Amino acid sequence: MSRQRLFFLLFSQSILALSSTQAQGLKNGWVGRYVNSIINDTTSAEKSTLTVYPTFASAPETGVELGASILKLFYAKGDTLNRLSEMQAFTFFTFKGQYGVVLDNAIYGDQDKWFFLGETKIQKFPLSYYGIGPNTAGDHPAVVDAFQVLFKQRVLRKLKKNLFIGPELDYQLLSGVNFEQPEEGSPYEIPVGGEGTQNLGLGLGLVYDNRHNVLNVREGLFAELAYLKTFSGFISDYSFGTVNMEVRSFHKIAKNNVLAWQVKGQFLHGDVPFNQLTMLGGDRLMRGYYLGRYRDRNLIAAQAEYRMLPFSFSKRLGASIFASAGAVSPTLGGFQARNIRVAGGVGLRYLLFPKKDIYIRFDVGFTREGANFYIFNGEAF
Repeated sequence: MSRQRLFFLLFSQSILALSSTQAQGLKNGWVGRYVNSIINDTTSAEKSTLTVYPTFASAPETGVELGASILKLFYAKGDTLNRLSEMQAFTFFTFKGQYGVVLDNAIYGDQDKWFFLGETKIQKFPLSYYGIGPNTAGDHPAVVDAFQVLFKQRVLRKLKKNLFIGPELDYQLLSGVNFEQPEEGSPYEIPVGGEGTQNLGLGLGLVYDNRHNVLNVREGLFAELAYLKTFSGFISDYSFGTVNMEVRSFHKIAKNNVLAWQVKGQFLHGDVPFNQLTMLGGDRLMRGYYLGRYRDRNLIAAQAEYRMLPFSFSKRLGASIFASAGAVSPTLGGFQARNIRVAGGVGLRYLLFPKKDIYIRFDVGFTREGANFYIFNGEAF
């Protein structure tokens, strides 16, 4: 689900700029000093930073959403020759009684001996369900209201420079399911897993990664090949396998501009519950489409983005232009050109931590079905 996250610290900065008298008064208070330390990035490059700020969001399914975010950035042993590690946490609640916690981590050990890459989501949150297949109608989706847990973690050991290998774990739980059929249109057939399910996938991943700053890569390559398998009866309701393939490439253009592209493939076999099918859309790939607008067993998608970080006339402001295309299919041989979906958009960037080169992105993605807005720390990929 795409969500607009409006960052309090930017609002606070605009307050500080209202007038010199007002700004001076605010800066003398602890709130003003805290906001000023974030805006002016007063920490030295080698020191870790911990930023806490409230957030506001809204979505059709939830109404008003309030929350808080924490962002921690650090180098192993405080050595800037190591890669920049990041840990993010976002928690929210709504006036409809919904809530959630989202955690992301990309942690590099000293000299890259270890690499921990993962995400965790714990939330009571609705899912719009449009059906399964590459040609599902966009009108009158069902709403799947459930408690969800998603835990993905890679524990990778360096084989040689920039090359890592290690086990991967993927646990997903869907419980307390309430499958609400649309008031208009035909009802949906309850899919596999539609009454609730849990599945634990175990596997092995091979990763090549020479990025130095995960949140804003200016030059580098990330590639992953992984296979995960669930076994019915072993903390799993279903037995199926997943092949994940991904390449992200980043090319520095001139002084501040970056050309980035990504290709992703995901292929499943076996008895797959609907919530773990491949899905197009979301805030990272195919921006503009609702996450899960199209879902099926197999997915191929790609995107490209041109980033200006920052503009030549500004120290803080930048922008981006992006486009993507992708398709889902029930079989490997079933991909068809007519089922390819395209999306594109533009975005603004605000440099939050100059010494660590971290931006906040404000993106709007357009599709033939409309537009969606996204505001997050760091780039989409």
